[in-house]
Amino acid sequence: MHSSERGSESFGVLLRFHRERAGMTQEGLGGHVGYSKSQVAMVERGERPPKGKLVETADQVLGAQGALLVLAEKEFGGNGLRPWTEDYLAEERKASALHVYQTHLIPGSLQTEAYARAVYTCNRYPTLDDDEIEKRVASRLERQQLFERKPSPSVSYVLEQSTLTRPLGSPATLKVQLDHVLAIGRLRHVEVQVMPHNRQTHAGLNGPMILLETTERHQLAYIEGPSGGYFVSEHPDLGDLFGKYGILRAQALTPEESAKLIEEVAREL
Repeated sequence: MHSSERGSESFGVLLRFHRERAGMTQEGLGGHVGYSKSQVAMVERGERPPKGKLVETADQVLGAQGALLVLAEKEFGGNGLRPWTEDYLAEERKASALHVYQTHLIPGSLQTEAYARAVYTCNRYPTLDDDEIEKRVASRLERQQLFERKPSPSVSYVLEQSTLTRPLGSPATLKVQLDHVLAIGRLRHVEVQVMPHNRQTHAGLNGPMILLETTERHQLAYIEGPSGGYFVSEHPDLGDLFGKYGILRAQALTPEESAKLIEEVAREL
């Protein structure tokens, strides 16, 4: 329910008021929303925004009767993103390395405005209204700052060949999107690889994944499905995902071969 990393003193004061009125400690509230005592305190001091389901859950368990929801909407704005997506984006914004394997569409951090709008317009259950689509598109485009950050993060993508040929929006939309992928792939800190259709062995049959590294070189994986997303931070599962991605990169076309294939597909559109 927030669109940036800023906090709000007004929201913090209201949260504290309802928490104390309900006779609940910071630690107690944290237990309901998945926060530590110190994280709740930071929100109440206006030092960080509420993330995940804090606003919705706190409003319910503290009996705020919608007051926290209304003020959060005013202070932080609504970007239409699901709570688990917001949690992931907070990690992506500060990652020193990002590695993405995608099977069905061009990854969000690579999407053009028209392609992103087509992705959200395709949603049919529930169907998104125009305002919500525009909020989500704007939020997705903000992720392009990934390629301009200093110091530059190390970024790699492995894309299934089918992502290059699915004409979401229109063939013209896809052509512009592929040209954009090629342009990003020319950046020195970005590598784009394509997994061809004709592979007879494949390490990624379990589906998409996103791998991140923090500035302290701590590793984290993120998996998202239709009904939610979750982080993987413990071994052996985390190590298995990083190992799997390494095999995927070895099985895929080289960045140079991939660029040539993307160019060929774009020319035919």
